[in-house]
Amino acid sequence: GGGDADLARHLAGRWAVKEAVVKAWSAALYGTPPPIQPDLLRWSEIETVCDAWGRPSVRLGGEVARQVAATVGEGARWHVSLSHDGEAAVAFVVLEA
Repeated sequence: GGGDADLARHLAGRWAVKEAVVKAWSAALYGTPPPIQPDLLRWSEIETVCDAWGRPSVRLGGEVARQVAATVGEGARWHVSLSHDGEAAVAFVVLEA
């Protein structure tokens, strides 16, 4: 790898985490309407952050952060697993509310 390929893998992984966050949050709200319409969701408000050892977690901002707090509580914790296989990236996110 190197250069553009590494960047593409990195970005694919970050996007997979964003999608997994939305799916986990949506599952927690099963049977209720989404607090943010899908076409109004600001993906930039869902961010993957890593600790000093490279372990991923989630940081929310803006309306997404407000609505997550309002619907599942202030103390919501995100557990993130991110893997790459060749050119594919997969993320699994568990929302602990």
